[in-house]
Amino acid sequence: MNDRLLRAARRQPTDTTPVWLMRQAGRYLPEYRAIRGNIAFLDLCKNPDLAAEVTVQPVTRLGVDAAIIFSDILIPVEAMGITLELGDKGPHFPNPVRSAADIDKLGVPDPVEGTGFVAEAIRRTRKALNDSVPVIGFAGAPFTLAAYMVEGGGSKSYILIKRLMFEQPELAHRLFGKLTDTLIPYLKMQVEAGASIVQIFDSWGGELSPWDYERFCIPYLKRMVSELKATGVPVIVFGVGMSTHLQLLKSTGADVVGLDWTLPADEGRKVLGPDVAIQGNLDPLHLFLPREELDGRVKDILRRAGPVGHIFNLGHGILPPTDPDAAKFLVEAVHRHGVALRQGTLGG
Repeated sequence: MNDRLLRAARRQPTDTTPVWLMRQAGRYLPEYRAIRGNIAFLDLCKNPDLAAEVTVQPVTRLGVDAAIIFSDILIPVEAMGITLELGDKGPHFPNPVRSAADIDKLGVPDPVEGTGFVAEAIRRTRKALNDSVPVIGFAGAPFTLAAYMVEGGGSKSYILIKRLMFEQPELAHRLFGKLTDTLIPYLKMQVEAGASIVQIFDSWGGELSPWDYERFCIPYLKRMVSELKATGVPVIVFGVGMSTHLQLLKSTGADVVGLDWTLPADEGRKVLGPDVAIQGNLDPLHLFLPREELDGRVKDILRRAGPVGHIFNLGHGILPPTDPDAAKFLVEAVHRHGVALRQGTLGG
């Protein structure tokens, strides 16, 4: 196996910098669109053969150092007993969670019974790749999932989830606790199926102040990270707009902290210290730069991050209009300049 990603996550030397891209299996790839044109998104997530096929597509086309299983962070939420609609306009919960009764109705599902198709997709992905690269398992963080469930979908202000937290904190903690009880076995199932590393997405964590994040999110993330690390796999935590939360993310015990594009990698390292690996952090829209400028951005990030304990990634997910050739150029540039960085020959 190409184990660069796993070695970098554990802050071990690598021959070059590993790279994968958040949302690397998706709408920017024509081969994905060809499959997606014949099936609804949620049905695609639940079809192990097709989910494995689209998971493998970017590994084949781009040469990335890992496959991240094709799924959605809201899959385990649906298994808790809430109706989920996933379309091109994003997720929608027609019956959002707003009361103690709504929270009490939610179950803590058996992961195999409720979401076993994810595990099967991981097994089929490993077989299709012949274990040539690691498979990344993932889940959303309790706050981010709760935000969708309470708001009924995406939000600009997050007023409903925040009011729940601030006006009825005991209910918010009950919801976060039930989500955590669901997510831990869900991620363990992915590890048992063959995921070699897992990432926890707290996509909307940056909407909270550090004080609120520490109070409402960190206890649950610590539980998740601790239980997952006990399985022997590295754990990545990531959120958008969380440059002021890095010390809190480090306190979870995660092996890797993902950085968005708003903080230079070397500044992130200063905050996090030498005992945590970092992941990131190219602005996804930099993939629209001329190739020479994109190449320069890659060099700058590699220099700032250093040769050990760095996984190259975007600062958030790749965007649908992205040219796949730009993504391939990026991967090749990271690998080429990563070698030069280790040899001390990385030019300007």
